[in-house]
Amino acid sequence: MWLKLWILLCIIDYFSTIKNNWLYYNIKNVNVRELCIMRDKIVEILEESNRLIALLIRDHVNEINSMVELIITAYKTGKKVVLFGNGGSATDAQHIAGELVGRFKLERKGLRAIALTVDISVITSIANDYGYENIFSRQIEAHVDEGDIVIGISTSGKSPNVLKGLRVARSRGAKLLGLTGKYGNALKEISDVTIMVPSENTPRIQEAHITIGHIICELVERKLFEK
Repeated sequence: MWLKLWILLCIIDYFSTIKNNWLYYNIKNVNVRELCIMRDKIVEILEESNRLIALLIRDHVNEINSMVELIITAYKTGKKVVLFGNGGSATDAQHIAGELVGRFKLERKGLRAIALTVDISVITSIANDYGYENIFSRQIEAHVDEGDIVIGISTSGKSPNVLKGLRVARSRGAKLLGLTGKYGNALKEISDVTIMVPSENTPRIQEAHITIGHIICELVERKLFEK
């Protein structure tokens, strides 16, 4: 009885949500029980992501502000931002660099930012000649100067090439920022400022990272260019 009532409530809720959606006209082929389970999973994922954002608000606003201030100081003194990571973190590095070089919200001049994950010829040649662990550190030798901001992104905080890249950047006098997950202590030990998203779930960590990246881009842009 309770199962039937639960399914009925799901059906009512579903139709109230999608009656103006194109799916409304194709509902006859939908397994209602699977549909309810899918909706519950969607809510679960969104709620998990929201909990992490709430924890960032509670525990990490000061770190985000410190990152913003360091980046602003670097730009005011003619320096640049360099970012890197693997996989989804590589994409985050490119995304943030794109927002800085192009624009986030304001019409303004471009800001110098480089993602070390985009030049496939350089990456593959270094990996082939020196090993994958050196794909970022070798580029940092070529591109990073004293006073630059170097941002290493690793959900685990243990990626050997990210850690080595940060160490080389440190030796060149850069300021180091880290984005990682719950167990990213190795990355935190190297960096000047680190945000450890309190989760072991890689997708949720990455969602938090790009939210932090967007906040940084917006605040840097406002501070430097808003009149």
